[in-house]
Amino acid sequence: MNWDIVQGKWQQLKGTAQEKWGELTNDDLDQIDGKKDQLAGKLQEKYGWTKEQAEQEIDNYFADKV
Repeated sequence: MNWDIVQGKWQQLKGTAQEKWGELTNDDLDQIDGKKDQLAGKLQEKYGWTKEQAEQEIDNYFADKV
């Protein structure tokens, strides 16, 4: 997956990301601004996942979105 595409479409995709991960606030998503490492960190913080779990969730979710 090309994360650059996700970054470019972040304004469109952040709504669906919030539906998927309801613990993320609008402020969280604005701060993340399409950065994968920031998203993984927030998911770790909010859901107690390991970095690997968070990255796998992200990859699985966005694979069919771009």
